[in-house]
Amino acid sequence: MSLWEKITNFLSSGYTEQAAAVPDAPEAEPETSNDSLSRKENGMSYTISMTVNGTACSGDVEARTLLVDFVRDHLELTGTNVGCDTSQCGSCTIIMDGKSVKSCTTLAVQADGSDVTTIEGLATNGDLHPLQQAFWDEHGLQCGFCTPGMIMAGVGILNENPDPSEETIRHNLEGNICRCTGYQNIVKAIQSAAQSTKGAA
Repeated sequence: MSLWEKITNFLSSGYTEQAAAVPDAPEAEPETSNDSLSRKENGMSYTISMTVNGTACSGDVEARTLLVDFVRDHLELTGTNVGCDTSQCGSCTIIMDGKSVKSCTTLAVQADGSDVTTIEGLATNGDLHPLQQAFWDEHGLQCGFCTPGMIMAGVGILNENPDPSEETIRHNLEGNICRCTGYQNIVKAIQSAAQSTKGAA
């Protein structure tokens, strides 16, 4: 007997006996609603519902599902970008219950019952939101990757303070990174939107 055959016999010895000793698995019983509830409570699956861009929606998610993944993969709203996955760049910023949040570090289950707005929900009947228009007018973008998050962060700023100072804008944008513009025109765009909405009020 060759060395290879000896090794093979050694590694496989006892396997047949062990396999034979394993009892047959019992037939699976149909899942009841209580089983489903238990499965959900154990963190395997949750049914969540929320209003996104004015439309009620729901879905089943794992406990670990991030809000950005729910928005992009389940709702197919891909305007919200994934940049760093660590809450550093702000590309995934959306509005949840009136406040800007980073959806890459927010769990989808945390948004259950919330009112969520993504970049797709800002325009009304084809008319740009004042902040979207201001980014266009003030050239507040270059490559555009950070732009959805910047605009949503700007919306959050204006929701909290309709007439922010430049210092306030810069302070509140610290969590959003832009690698192109140098931020000056982004700040100007938010100031311009603040003035236009104040004038319309």
